[in-house]
Amino acid sequence: MDPVFQFHLNQTRRQFFGSVGLSLGGLALGMCDAHAQSASSRARLVDAPVHPALPGLPHFAAKAKALIYLHMNGAPSQIDLWDHKPQMQRYFNENLPESVRRGQRLSTMTSGQGRHPVAPTKFRFQRHGQCGTWASELLPHTAKHVDDICLIKSVHTNAINHDPACTFVMTGSEIPGKASIGSWLAYGLGAETQNLPAFVVLTPRFPASGNGQALFTRMWSSGFLPTRFNGVALRGAGDPVLYVQNPPGVSGDDRRAMLDALAQLNQRNFERLGDPETQTRIAQYEMAFRMQASVPELVDLRSESQRTIDMYGGTVREPGTFANSALLARRLIERGTRVVQILHRGWDQHGDLPRALKNQCDDTDRATGALLQDLKERGMLDDTLVIWGGEFGRTVYSQGTLTRENYGRDHHPRNFCMWLAGGGIKGGITYGETDDFSYNIVDKPCHLLDLYATVLKCLGIDHERLSFRFQGLDQKLTGVEGAQVIPELLA
Repeated sequence: MDPVFQFHLNQTRRQFFGSVGLSLGGLALGMCDAHAQSASSRARLVDAPVHPALPGLPHFAAKAKALIYLHMNGAPSQIDLWDHKPQMQRYFNENLPESVRRGQRLSTMTSGQGRHPVAPTKFRFQRHGQCGTWASELLPHTAKHVDDICLIKSVHTNAINHDPACTFVMTGSEIPGKASIGSWLAYGLGAETQNLPAFVVLTPRFPASGNGQALFTRMWSSGFLPTRFNGVALRGAGDPVLYVQNPPGVSGDDRRAMLDALAQLNQRNFERLGDPETQTRIAQYEMAFRMQASVPELVDLRSESQRTIDMYGGTVREPGTFANSALLARRLIERGTRVVQILHRGWDQHGDLPRALKNQCDDTDRATGALLQDLKERGMLDDTLVIWGGEFGRTVYSQGTLTRENYGRDHHPRNFCMWLAGGGIKGGITYGETDDFSYNIVDKPCHLLDLYATVLKCLGIDHERLSFRFQGLDQKLTGVEGAQVIPELLA
């Protein structure tokens, strides 16, 4: 039997109440002392930066000070949205030539198919803007902003299945346990807000027709970094943060006094044991207290003009929609949050792609265009970097039955499209090119880690110098394989 349990079991009633009474008395005295010190504690907490940057960061003058990452979870089809291949129409229903496939691996969902028939997109493409970038009819609102967008058609990744590919696109590694890009930025650059997290995650709902891949917390996890750099997920239903409100009968002063006393106890514990997670606990308690006031104000859209509301669309006032998340992203960045990550599910179209992909674009395109317009009108796009993309691309050949009006597409990591806009990025350009089947890169390949090295450059970070010692290695977002900044993408 546990000796501590045995000791308590053998206590007399007198011994039990005697020890409890002394403990409660000490706690009461501590609470009284906390009330007495609460004013000075509050002043000290206001003066101390909540999210300080690492010493020496940024490494050089940054063009961007914040990041909004629009991740379309499930892998949007580049062939139907951005990679215009009109010549494929003449190959309809013909087998993908072996000279194009080159023996490359297929996922198990189509490797056993007897045929791999070419499926040209059924959607019309048109040139937009002064730059003349091609865009699908499914993206009319985003297409209005191509002169501010750098479209990369030659992104490629390592993984062919969703779980490792999503882990890779968010952390730079297929191995779970690494830090996400948002956590790296929160760790290195901190944030300008005292009352909101440095890194916020939004997970809007998706249309009922979507095939929703699961989201997992390692996509916004701090991994080996201290846990205070985890992304804070705001919920789309009910209270944005669980238990952010005080329970009935507990006032703000009561909560402040309790936290002051608890902070002193935790600080003593830290001085005794030296566990850095104790400091994280103190910081997170304080952030939760500040968020009790800041989060309700954040999600209250009554201060937004009717023009802004109309720009984002009719669902913007509904918590949990993509439009609501996009507007919250702007409001968070405006209030000093460093990174906002929106994870939108439902882009995994193995079948019934034309209908399902249209639903996804209907759900996101207007708000995406509105976000770019909103940032630009407020002068925020100059120093806010926006990224849009998925975890890999889709195959030119059809998965399952193919008709002119209906088809599906399998996973394709060899090439896919992402776009960037805003701080430090050269707008109105297209980078990289693929072959006639959007199957292989033929010009200017862009590995995901090269893209992230470039993103860090925009934010004033030398990707080789932002590291964290873990398991005997200097861990980096861009790994150890020699990622390179792509200067052609930079303004």
